[in-house]
Amino acid sequence: MGTPAGRRKKKAGQKGSSHLTKIMKTKRKTKDHDQIHDDLVPCVADKMLNQDVDHDKPGAAQHYCITCARYFQDEKALKEHFRTKPHKRRIKALQTEPYSQKEADAAAGMGSYHLRQKVDVKTQALKSDQAAKMDETETT
Repeated sequence: MGTPAGRRKKKAGQKGSSHLTKIMKTKRKTKDHDQIHDDLVPCVADKMLNQDVDHDKPGAAQHYCITCARYFQDEKALKEHFRTKPHKRRIKALQTEPYSQKEADAAAGMGSYHLRQKVDVKTQALKSDQAAKMDETETT
């Protein structure tokens, strides 16, 4: 005998929408690309990289990846993160200009459309690398 239609067991790997789906999606929500582009402005980026010590955040908020908007425990973990696929994907996604209201108006027929510009986004320099470069310039 089979099971009733309403009580069938899901097959392995089959996803269904449960009441927890929305909670799990928002639990790991990170900053959107346009918000990160706002953080990449040099004056804001300096503030983000040189934050005050905050013991509520991982690594006391001293090891931060701007492009991924993530904190790390130590510099070694941050350095390893720079070599990961998600970090490289994020950098590639940030190389296009964010979608703006001006572009939306142009697509709707209220102006002329222009292609999004490429933005030069690179992995940030580590604090220890910057300190080493400053020491080299002082000795020469």
